[in-house]
This record gives sequence, C-alpha cells and structure tokens, in this order.
Amino acid sequence: MEERKKIIDLQDIIKKFYIGTPNELTVLHGIDLEVYEGEFVAVVGASGSGKSTLMNIIGSLDRPTSGKYELDGVDMIKAKDSELSGIRNQKIGFVFQTYNLIAKTNALKNVEMPMLYAGVHGKKRTERAKELLTLVGMEDRMKHLPEELSGGQKQRVAIARAMANNPAIILADEPTGALDSSTGRLVMDIFHKLHREQGKTIVLITHSPELAEETDRVITLRDGLVTSIRRGKGGAY
Repeated sequence: MEERKKIIDLQDIIKKFYIGTPNELTVLHGIDLEVYEGEFVAVVGASGSGKSTLMNIIGSLDRPTSGKYELDGVDMIKAKDSELSGIRNQKIGFVFQTYNLIAKTNALKNVEMPMLYAGVHGKKRTERAKELLTLVGMEDRMKHLPEELSGGQKQRVAIARAMANNPAIILADEPTGALDSSTGRLVMDIFHKLHREQGKTIVLITHSPELAEETDRVITLRDGLVTSIRRGKGGAY
C-alpha cells in the first residue's frame, strides 16, 4: 500500500504570549499533530482551548515559541518572513468566520485578489475567478459588493477566494459560526465537494460536534493540549 504523504507535521509546539512578564501566558502546551495529504480534519474544543492559536501557527500567520513545524516538507520555523508570505499565498487558502472580504470591491475582484498578488495575468485571473464563483453557486452575484450579499453568500465568495491559487490546504476557522444552520449546511457541502472532487486537504476549526463528525478525523483540544484524536464519519459525505 502506498504510504500517505504528510503535509502538516507539528511536533511539541509551544506558544506563549507576554514572554518574560508577570502575566506570561502559555496557550499551547506542546502540540503534536500530523495531517496527511487529502485529509479532511476537524479541530474542536471550547473557547480558550487554543484552536485559533493553533490555526494561526498552521497558517504561518504566527510563529510558535518553540517546537518543530514542517508544511509540505518545508521547515516553517527556519523560513524567513518573505518565504512564509509566498507559502501563504500559494499553498494555503484561508476561510474565516468574519469573511474578511474587501468592502468596496465586488465578489469577482475579491476572488481575483490572491491571484493579483501571485502575478497571474489579468484575463486568466478573471476567468479563474468566474469559474470559482460558479463552483460555489455565486455566478449570479459576481458584480455585487459584500454589503449586498447575505452572510452565506459572503462565505461562499470567501471560499472561492481561498481557492484562487489552487492551494493544497484550506484552513477554515469557524466558517459556519456566523451562519444559520441551513446556510451552514450549504457551506459544509462546498467543503465536502472540494475535498471529494479536488482532493483538497482541509483543516476545519469548529465549535460544532455535529459538523466535526462529518470529517475524516476529529482532534480535540483542551487547555492547549490534544486530548483525543478519533475517526469521524467522513467517508459518508
């Protein structure tokens, strides 16, 4: 049997804030986590368990205080800031609870933005953005500004934008947190489609045990430690 490729490899990751001050705070207490290519993984835990801090480290938006981290074979601890910026743009697609769309820019231009930074030619950029908005069912809203879209529509635009540079990994931090259950279901169905049809590696942070259960593996954090890793029902979706 072919050995699966490890795409995220965290070893003994510790993250402290306010280092050297009386209110020094350790948020991650030594996280070990491996995610394999093509996996759909959920990270669950109560508020304050360290989920978002872990996500920021995986996405190289923040650096750990100590530990080892390799992303697709690249040593992320030793990488320079300029290298990390390129890796974020090319290898990782981010989806946030708050959408993070550019307010005065329509859906099409929002999706084009990561490709602009990656130096993709204008025509090719627009074609790709249109394809992605169609993929998430937003082909009729391409020229709408974020303020003209519902929460679920904004999140679908955000997913299309995350896919712009065809990243290997999608990091989704509470992507259904601000949505009602039926809209959240629609967003989850898009993630399942990307996972199933395009083989994307997806790491989903969620408060919802029901949504977490839909993934291949459920990783539970408590007080900055991994307390359990178990199989989900991913194959059923």
